[in-house]
Amino acid sequence: MKRFVVAMMFGLGLAGAAHAADPVEGIWKTAPDDNGNFGHIEMKPCGAAFCGTLIKAFDGTGAQIESPNVGRQIVWDMMASGDGNYEDGKVWSPDRDKTYNSYMILQGDGLTVKGCVLGICRNGGTWTRVN
Repeated sequence: MKRFVVAMMFGLGLAGAAHAADPVEGIWKTAPDDNGNFGHIEMKPCGAAFCGTLIKAFDGTGAQIESPNVGRQIVWDMMASGDGNYEDGKVWSPDRDKTYNSYMILQGDGLTVKGCVLGICRNGGTWTRVN
């Protein structure tokens, strides 16, 4: 009986450690902005929501560039609502310096990002998974 209890405790410990990552977690390549620049956004949990931080910036030719926005949070408060949908979040657009009320739709290795501010909506394009 003692072995059974120890085995159960061990099994429960492993179940907690085997928590699967949410499909939105990882590195995403943004759609090019109005200037042709794009970035890599690292999406990961931040509390009960998901947040994304710009970790690399690139020019229109694909060459990595320095940007004062590297390290800045681009996506925050994005809540998973099931079936690849994320909502009630915010997305900051560096090229327009605007923050949008946003939602995202995950389909395979594509993440469609959309948002609105003061009744003006913008399609942030489809980001593609880097890893």
